[in-house]
Amino acid sequence: MARAVFAFTRDLRLNDHAGLAAAARHGVVVPVHVIDPVSAARLRRSPRRAAYYCAAIRALDASLRARGSALIVRRGNAGPVLRALARALGAGVVAWSCGYDAKTIRRDRDLQSTLEEAGLRALPMHDGPAIPPEDAAAAHSRGDGYRAFVPYHARWRTLLPPQDAGSASFAAVEIASEALPIPEEFGSQAPLPGDAGEDAARAKLRTFLQSAVLQYGVARNVPAARETSRLSAELSFGTIAAREVVRSACERAADPFLLAEERASLRLYLRALAERDFFLQLAWYNESLAEEPLQPKMRRFAFARTHPHLDAWRSGRTGFALVDAGIRELRATGWMHPRVRAIAAAFLCFDLGVDWRIGRDEWDVYLVEDDPALAAGNWQWIAGVGADLAAYPRIYNPVKQARRFDPAAEYIRTWIPELAGQPDVAILDPGLGGREQQLPLPLFGTRSYPPPVLDHETAARAFLERYAREVRTPA
Repeated sequence: MARAVFAFTRDLRLNDHAGLAAAARHGVVVPVHVIDPVSAARLRRSPRRAAYYCAAIRALDASLRARGSALIVRRGNAGPVLRALARALGAGVVAWSCGYDAKTIRRDRDLQSTLEEAGLRALPMHDGPAIPPEDAAAAHSRGDGYRAFVPYHARWRTLLPPQDAGSASFAAVEIASEALPIPEEFGSQAPLPGDAGEDAARAKLRTFLQSAVLQYGVARNVPAARETSRLSAELSFGTIAAREVVRSACERAADPFLLAEERASLRLYLRALAERDFFLQLAWYNESLAEEPLQPKMRRFAFARTHPHLDAWRSGRTGFALVDAGIRELRATGWMHPRVRAIAAAFLCFDLGVDWRIGRDEWDVYLVEDDPALAAGNWQWIAGVGADLAAYPRIYNPVKQARRFDPAAEYIRTWIPELAGQPDVAILDPGLGGREQQLPLPLFGTRSYPPPVLDHETAARAFLERYAREVRTPA
């Protein structure tokens, strides 16, 4: 019987899997995972990410064993490793899922060359987005992807719902595997999470779609609501297919008994999934996105590499409570609410005037999710250097945002215990000086919560004036 090798990357599941289905068309599938230098470096950056990945690999291996197979693990450069395995197994085809960040795209390109030079058929497949970049770009005038979200979203909606990509039959393992990865291999002491893997991801999606998604229209902006899907890590490691998430949301939206506002929430959730696909296709067609602004006019606009208050931003001690609460949530959990991400990122770029790449790299140390292409696209959008076509940067007033989206300061009190006993007005209006003097109790460490490190209106005005001089005014 013919055999095909499938190399798992950020696609750690067995169902609704485009790469596995493609490999299965060429024979029974031998499942392989190569821990290469590019992926190992990503895992070393974040202890929680490494722990989640190791747990997801264990879950994947367990699922394969339940089907009479097992995961073959190797360490090294993917090209030579997969070439040798294919020859040893008598396989003529090696398939894998495409990456979307520049380093992974280059790795995939090298892998394809190595395999084809050895006379093997290489099958890189799109599996990360719900809609592959080429499918969306087919209707674009140049066929090279979209740089604006609105026309992309219009095209994306016409391609719904995405079909189940299928799965594969697996070969019994006859080649010894190296040991499964453990967090310590990547310098992590974080415990293995108990909810990693395909079964946990699908259960999480089902629970979300039962009721919480119907309040998504509010929850996406209100961090205390805790009703977003929280599937960022699962999607980034591919323990669930984006196609399945989109398809399931479409099925939920077809319920004839939904209220108008519930349908609106589902539309907004689908829009958020479309934004994810948009940024992946943006990175696919623009490999320089990780380090170079998408907008040519912003490539000559120099953001600062440091600031006297940069460490305060990093540690959640800027005195702007919503910004600090978000940073502390990230450092404590490996995740931050999406609305708060935008506010905290904008504070770095506009209030402090610091380069978006500094913020991206700082958060990368704490985030569980592993989506460098999405991180670059989102940070560029917030910094006003990427796909956002607004005439001026979108500068968020962190005090007004807190009043609007955390009016009872519930989220703020959750992550800033120093403020737990303060009245709402003192938390939400720091400029009034109404915060009572806090004693440096051991519960809160040796420091009380600081006053604002700067005046937002002054900082924002200064940034916009500089932007008008250097970008908006013709040379």
